[in-house]
Amino acid sequence: MNAWSIVLGILLALVSIAIIVVIILQEGNQQGIGVVTGAADSYFSKNKARSIDAFLSRWTKAFAAIFVLFVIALNVLSYFGLLG
Repeated sequence: MNAWSIVLGILLALVSIAIIVVIILQEGNQQGIGVVTGAADSYFSKNKARSIDAFLSRWTKAFAAIFVLFVIALNVLSYFGLLG
């Protein structure tokens, strides 16, 4: 193993952990559950939740794209024997 394979492997592991953390931070899709329990959401709380959910959704997509690029890069470099 050379330095590039170690660096790319560590970066892949970090991106994997980031994807897991961002997905765990997202809230479940429980729309309409407030009607059953009698809880009413205010306009502010709905917009706040949407902005946080949108933020986490964007980062999930970004980390997923980075993850795919790292996996492809590692496979291409390994196929051509550039990783050792």
